[in-house]
Amino acid sequence: MSAKPVIYLKDYTAPYYLVETLDLTFDLAETATRVTSRLKVKRNSHALPKTELELHGHESVELVSIKRDGETIDSSSYRREKESLFLSGLPDSFELEIETLINPQGNTALEGLYLSDGMYCTQCEAEGFRRITFYPDRPDVMAKFTTTLIADAKQFPILLSNGNPVAKGSLENGKHWVKWVDPFPKPAYLFALVAGDLACLEDHFTTVSGKEVTLQIFAEAKDLDKLAHAMTALKNSMRWDEQVYGREYDLDIYMIVAVDFFNMGAMENKGLNIFNTAAC
Repeated sequence: MSAKPVIYLKDYTAPYYLVETLDLTFDLAETATRVTSRLKVKRNSHALPKTELELHGHESVELVSIKRDGETIDSSSYRREKESLFLSGLPDSFELEIETLINPQGNTALEGLYLSDGMYCTQCEAEGFRRITFYPDRPDVMAKFTTTLIADAKQFPILLSNGNPVAKGSLENGKHWVKWVDPFPKPAYLFALVAGDLACLEDHFTTVSGKEVTLQIFAEAKDLDKLAHAMTALKNSMRWDEQVYGREYDLDIYMIVAVDFFNMGAMENKGLNIFNTAAC
């Protein structure tokens, strides 16, 4: 296996294109999760002019279709090389719609979206998002994310992502959906998704300005009685951030997921922290 090339700070160049918003829809399935992403893209006025956009995408991601401003892009207008998809002949601003298929059950790298112990989970730091869809997967590209999750309601009653839950509903064939909106731009490595059958301890926190924030800590039912200390620690941490740094929490809900199967100790995804129970 060849080593990855070394990247030096002195060689840094600003992204030629920026993503303003990213709208994601996941139709979760064990071996064929369908991901539809809609990107509003604009040229970066502070970067050197270039008409080619590079989107990162791991070789395990199957490209189903790609459209620009509603029109299917001809294969002559893009090329795929290793972990990148290059699009050419682009205007200063446009919308992309990309549909991909991924295999969470077969994702033994445990980066991007994977299925473990009957639950879906993500790990996108540092470059895991490119295992989900084609996107400029670099920390200096920050976008506002909207995420809709679709899954079997009995098997996956809990559907979580970053931001605030704004809508939910039922579908045919026993499926349900939940829509999450994060109004603040973030890099792709802070994206998070969890779907499974989890118990929840809920409480509330009142910020320094009087805003009430819902606090939820999710775990397997066997661990529910262990979460009270974690909730106390969470409240103390939020108050400490206000008192020491003057930082007030900006979303309506703060969630923590603590499960046995998470592949790292913990991950500080915006609004949806994920812990391995061994680190709790």
